[in-house]
Amino acid sequence: MHWAAPSCREGPCESSPPPNDVSVADIVTQQFFDGIINQADNGCVGKNFYTRAAFLDALGSYPNFGRDGTVDDSKREIAAFFAHVTHETGHFCYIEEIDGASKDYCDETNTQWPCVPGKGYYGRGPIQLSWNFNYGPAGKSIGFDGLNSPETVANDVVISFKTALWYWMTNVHSLITSGQGFGATIRAINGALECDGKNPETVNKRVGYYLDYCKQFGVAPGDNLTC
Repeated sequence: MHWAAPSCREGPCESSPPPNDVSVADIVTQQFFDGIINQADNGCVGKNFYTRAAFLDALGSYPNFGRDGTVDDSKREIAAFFAHVTHETGHFCYIEEIDGASKDYCDETNTQWPCVPGKGYYGRGPIQLSWNFNYGPAGKSIGFDGLNSPETVANDVVISFKTALWYWMTNVHSLITSGQGFGATIRAINGALECDGKNPETVNKRVGYYLDYCKQFGVAPGDNLTC
């Protein structure tokens, strides 16, 4: 998850319609969650970190996730979210980006969320939150110091899931609930590196997970799957 900056710096951009009565917990069952994480090798650090219970705990702060539109819309959104999470973490294997500490994710032109010397803003958590301009506002919204303590995302599993849901609700939620398709969510998460023919193999992997989860949820995947 890279270049997409938050579209709303302070709170929601606009008032949201009341959520539907879908129970996300009834869709994201333990069986569904285990079906993802059990594909990770036993030596993966994420297998002892990520849990369905932590996801549901974090979900309490985002009541509109997976609950806008029709029941099918909800299922598609949940499938899309977990498709990206599966890809970003390798079936919940990784907590932190591989070799992330060696990479520079400091946008020095962003003065609103200035980088702290010695801190790395590389990918962490279910959606691999990256860049100072995401860590700063995510921390402010969730309640941790994202700029001074970005490592919190790799140490506190509930906060970790909250950063993924925060990023999703800020940058992605409206795309899928307005019917723009799964392809639009890829563009919002890593479009600069994957879309427009830059990495079709990775795009196809994300789409594959999405189609799998839509099938598990018994919902048609919709149109506009790629980017």
